[in-house]
Amino acid sequence: MGSATGTASIRRVATLETESQVGGLIRAWRERRRLSQLQLAAQAEVSTRHLSFLETGRSRPTREMIERLATHLDVPLRERNELMLSAGYAPRYGQRDPDAPELRAVMDAFRTLLDAHLPHPALVLDRCWDVVDRNTATDVLLEGCAPELLEPPVNAIRISLHPDGLAPRIRNLGQWRGHLLSQIRSRSAATGDPRLRSLLDEVSAYPCRDTGIAARADVVVPLRLGVGDTEFSFFSVTTSAMSATDVTIDELHIEAFYPADEATARAFRAP
Repeated sequence: MGSATGTASIRRVATLETESQVGGLIRAWRERRRLSQLQLAAQAEVSTRHLSFLETGRSRPTREMIERLATHLDVPLRERNELMLSAGYAPRYGQRDPDAPELRAVMDAFRTLLDAHLPHPALVLDRCWDVVDRNTATDVLLEGCAPELLEPPVNAIRISLHPDGLAPRIRNLGQWRGHLLSQIRSRSAATGDPRLRSLLDEVSAYPCRDTGIAARADVVVPLRLGVGDTEFSFFSVTTSAMSATDVTIDELHIEAFYPADEATARAFRAP
């Protein structure tokens, strides 16, 4: 039978390990944002000494301190929950299924935007660009893709760059590929999500001989897509719910495609 002193020692070791774990995560997020301890301490209005103690595990942050630092470090909600768990607290933000009743109002709003965007393509995508919802105009984008790429969850990046997906029909594949890879790198750096790094490694390996040089007339990166003998040209606009307090909603965004030239606009206006 263990002594009271032995039990207390075990608890103290466990506490130190927890404090060290959350401190390491705070430091990793600070370094990811390229902030010094002095800069973050000034922004969060805490002492540099206290921040140093938190990062090294000499002090345990309160829930309020974790939230304050996470806000100044622009930590996404999923990763804020991980910070809470690493400090021994319950997650602060819910993560519901898109079909959950609590999310109905927001998901209905997304669906309204998708339908209102017709006759142009639009999709609801999650953090890793998996398709959550889409309007009927996206059928033109998916035409001719291999059936296995259309098995849920459909990934918009994968299906765009895969040689059995849209890639053979994208006339400016190198340019569009460069744009998508840049988006993944940026989001991966912002979130630290290993799933995004895995996606980047996968799609970067797909073949592409196009140099990706932008046309002088381009003001945005277009998606130039061949459909039969016709070429459509689109640019995309992203919309998200900026006030989300649920992880699922925080990670959703609408990718809406607009005609980038008059010929495409006329084609989609035609009955």
